[in-house]
Amino acid sequence: MRIISGTYKGRRLTAPKNLPVRPTTDFAKEGLFNILRVRYFFDELTVLDLFAGTGNISFEFASRGVPNITAVDAHLGCVQYINKVSEEFSFPINAIKSDVAKYLEKASGNYDIIFADPPYDFNASQLENIVLAVAEKKLLKEDGILVIEHSKQNTLDALPGFAEARKYGGNVFSFFA
Repeated sequence: MRIISGTYKGRRLTAPKNLPVRPTTDFAKEGLFNILRVRYFFDELTVLDLFAGTGNISFEFASRGVPNITAVDAHLGCVQYINKVSEEFSFPINAIKSDVAKYLEKASGNYDIIFADPPYDFNASQLENIVLAVAEKKLLKEDGILVIEHSKQNTLDALPGFAEARKYGGNVFSFFA
């Protein structure tokens, strides 16, 4: 995995092999950040990264100057890796070990961007629960967006707040306002 832009552009990161993750491809990540950079000033954002895994997306946000990032993952090894890299590069990432559903039940605060990359075997109902929890807890700022990365086998366009979907190979990003 590599950081594709920002202060640490081109930096390769090697996560431990025993982590239960599927990092977002560089192709898909570049597409996502091309969309986000025309909508936001990164140095003013507050970001929540759910199912953070290796921290790939959090690291990309941090490299681009986002000052406040919370990364949530249930796997201790993932959280430890995110903390290690964050410390090494002085990234402003607060990594939290928690089941995402439980975290969302107790979450408060307002985020400009919430990114969720749940396991690809999540079904439509599980994905809908993420959308509903974010809306119910009012976790997005007025102009904020929720982005869910999922497989092309799921379509989320019938869910409340759906704005658009973008496909990058086998990855789909669904955007919710």
